[in-house]
Amino acid sequence: MSAVRTLSAGMVCILCLVCLGCAAPGRPATGPEVPRPEQVMGFATLYNQNCAGCHGAGGKNGPAISLANPVYLAFAGEPMVRQVIGNGVAGKLMPGFAKSAGGTLTDRQIAILVEGIFHVWGRPNALAASQAPSYTGTKINSGQGQKTFAEFCARRHGADGKGRKGTTDDPNAVAGSIVDPSYLALVSDQSLRSTIVAGRPDEGMPDWRSDATGPGAHAMTDQEIGDTVAWLAAQRAQYPGQPYVSQK
Repeated sequence: MSAVRTLSAGMVCILCLVCLGCAAPGRPATGPEVPRPEQVMGFATLYNQNCAGCHGAGGKNGPAISLANPVYLAFAGEPMVRQVIGNGVAGKLMPGFAKSAGGTLTDRQIAILVEGIFHVWGRPNALAASQAPSYTGTKINSGQGQKTFAEFCARRHGADGKGRKGTTDDPNAVAGSIVDPSYLALVSDQSLRSTIVAGRPDEGMPDWRSDATGPGAHAMTDQEIGDTVAWLAAQRAQYPGQPYVSQK
């Protein structure tokens, strides 16, 4: 009788496994345990796998511009963000992620990334009543740009752009060199412009409206931004990097 009960119990377990669709130990499941790359459709996974290394976990505190910056998103707009993610920036560190540009993401995956970025970090009133400068702009006058840089940026970066440390009176005025040849070689003029306009709130850098002080303080104009970018671009070294001692 005991043997019959044991056999019956075993049959019940087997039937339960069959009914629940469970695979027997050692046998592969009916579907792949790991989805194929083109099947990944979750925003968080796509962002962490493709964007977080440069733009930071949670969209900030990375070496590249913060995406968790509503001002930047409002300034750039969804079509431009989609274009940059898909096609990248030629000659710089931002690669094209679309398969048509040599990347690994499908059009749908790029759409999910863009939709997620704006849904999670965008804000409809990010610009309030302000009219943001144009996205691209032009380099205008590098000579005038040095004066504009001194007016709007010297408090944090120093008058020569080589950085400064905070003081007792202004402990937040701390920033590194913005004219370092290696840094300028890695970033595009558009990246410089975007950073000036949108700021880096994750690093305490205000946007184009916020850094001037005193009676005549005003938001930077489109020309002042263009002049500043032109001056910064003029500081690029022809051959950036560590100089090597010639061997004789």
